[in-house]
Amino acid sequence: MTPSLQLARLLQLASPALPVGAYTYSQGLEWAVEVGTIHDEASAGRWIGDLMAHGIGRYEAPLLAALMAAWSAGDGSEIRRLNAEFLASRESAELRAETAQMGFSLHRLVRDLRSDELTDVERTLGELDEIAFPTGWAGLAASWQIETLPALSAYLWSWAENQVMAALKAVPLGQASGQRLLADLGRRIPAVAESALTLPEAAWSNFTPAFALACTRHETQYSRLFRS
Repeated sequence: MTPSLQLARLLQLASPALPVGAYTYSQGLEWAVEVGTIHDEASAGRWIGDLMAHGIGRYEAPLLAALMAAWSAGDGSEIRRLNAEFLASRESAELRAETAQMGFSLHRLVRDLRSDELTDVERTLGELDEIAFPTGWAGLAASWQIETLPALSAYLWSWAENQVMAALKAVPLGQASGQRLLADLGRRIPAVAESALTLPEAAWSNFTPAFALACTRHETQYSRLFRS
């Protein structure tokens, strides 16, 4: 693929238009708003930024890089292992249901794209009982020959954008606040992505207790806009 086509494919993967339902999830952020932990632009920025640096960036992002390597090598057993690891790492029933639903939707998209270059991805995903979203996303990125570091940056950006959009709706915040938050998070993404790329598996960590509590408490929250 030419660099310009790789960029176009990467933008497609990171787009909010990707039909996986990401916009319906807040990953516990809605509960943090409910109890007042997040109440304005600054507190939203702290929550999202800390989670990106200490949770998503230290576990989900390096796992995504490992998945891309496994897809590129055609290592089905490693894909299955990492997929199972991610599913087991979900701190709440909602989070597990979220990644499984998004993974299912991404598998359906792979099929509906009707592309010969995605035949192996469709077959391998179809062999999994449950598909974690990063597993399918990494398969597409690897098949489209996207380099790992740009892929990690785009994945982190997509996650951060979805979190900011959830904050805009739940706090609520204005559009200018959202753009300031995205500008700040965008400045942090290169360092987080570069660190994730070199982080050995023994150092992966998703130890974020406040995030885990927010996700579990959200399951019994009385009034909700989001599914997680």
